[in-house]
Amino acid sequence: MIKFSHKILALIFGAILSLASAAERPNIILIMTDDQGWGETSYNGHSVLKTPHLDAMAANGLRFDRFYAGAPVCSPTRASVLTGRANDRCGVPSHGHALRLPEKTLASALKKAGYATGHFGKWHLNAIRGPGVPVLADDPYGPSAFGFDTWLTVTNFFDLDPVLGAQDGIHSFKGDSSAVIVDEAVKFITTQKEKNSPFLAVIWDGSPHSPFRASPADIAPFKDLDQTSQHHYGELVAFDRAVGKLRKSLRDLKIADNTLLWFCSDNGGLNKITPETVGGLRGHKSDLWEGGIRIPAIIEWPAKIKPRITRYPASTMDIFPTLADLLALPDDALLKPVDGQSLKPLFKEELTERASAIPFHFIGKGALIDDDFKLISTNLKKEAFALYHLKKDPTETTDISTQHPERFAKMKRQYLQWYTSVQASIEGKDYPDNFDPTSTPKSGWWINSPRYQPFLKKWKQISGLEEIIKDAERRTKPKKKK
Repeated sequence: MIKFSHKILALIFGAILSLASAAERPNIILIMTDDQGWGETSYNGHSVLKTPHLDAMAANGLRFDRFYAGAPVCSPTRASVLTGRANDRCGVPSHGHALRLPEKTLASALKKAGYATGHFGKWHLNAIRGPGVPVLADDPYGPSAFGFDTWLTVTNFFDLDPVLGAQDGIHSFKGDSSAVIVDEAVKFITTQKEKNSPFLAVIWDGSPHSPFRASPADIAPFKDLDQTSQHHYGELVAFDRAVGKLRKSLRDLKIADNTLLWFCSDNGGLNKITPETVGGLRGHKSDLWEGGIRIPAIIEWPAKIKPRITRYPASTMDIFPTLADLLALPDDALLKPVDGQSLKPLFKEELTERASAIPFHFIGKGALIDDDFKLISTNLKKEAFALYHLKKDPTETTDISTQHPERFAKMKRQYLQWYTSVQASIEGKDYPDNFDPTSTPKSGWWINSPRYQPFLKKWKQISGLEEIIKDAERRTKPKKKK
């Protein structure tokens, strides 16, 4: 008879518990559109757009009617998803800036916890601007640097017949870009299912970002609209269909019940699209008004979440803290300070008040959402603030700062204190080893990057890239002086 010491028995018992816990861990999919406004779903009552698959997802999950992008443009919001922190803290004040290497990311944390990690679609966190081209395999600020084992990625927005970068080079595809990245993500998911491995799949779409290019079949329902609007809404039709394929694949693989699927957009809707994109809200992309930051969002997790609609205010900064809480990740998995909070309690019951307000800063503008009250400044240098009550006044028409002077003063003070802490983060004080903030590359067009120059001649021969390169050359050509 073999005898084991108490220490060995404890290790064996711990290993068994660990295996059991691993089997119960949810798979996680984060899927994000590019420039889809709060009003651009049929479940929100859009007048011409039909989104049956998002509608089905909303009917089977937790639908947010007050979900906010971390910022009113793309790269900053993506940084907030991966870090749980406001965009300026991470070194991403606007689009086309690089995420700082010392940041602790969701992908890195889940990788340490035993998850396979994959990224598919738009990246836009490597200081590269311009129409999307393949992310290079050795990009020091690409997905590999932030915890992704597998990736198939472009620098920015992308459309039909995409050309994507991966660890083993570039790959050309035919068809709609939404379908392409979902198909590739499903291959990754299927592999992880076969390995019995939990996974994180981040699917960042390029639709419906301009330039709008949808298939003839997808623009057919919108023939009465102008051409730009036809293609814009056609791209959303294609995205919705890809969501349907993703959800069906999860059911076919018999992993839908224990997969947490989280959908949202990266910022508010665009103007100059008809019918309008923001559901009657004030403002558009690039604004801190509701139309610029309130976005559609749904969490579907059949095993744990019963279907319902919530008005609880939440944001992309809450994604990492929520998943860290669900998986009981160590406290140091997130870099402090964290600006989001866990939404785990909301999965079981409706909540009335947030533990912390939702802060925003974007190029000299600021906002703070404290449940139904919203403080906003369109000129922080002048400290010019206004106060709105979003439940009574969802379109932000009436400044009530003089009616609620104590609330106004408190929120203004709270925001300015928060912004002081952000300034310390910008200076690099959150990081160990005296990190130099100036070491992160400056934002610039890939057409001018020495790293991309060796590829341009060859890429001009690749279908799908030649027009993108010509477009970038045209946009960056110095203007002749009059």
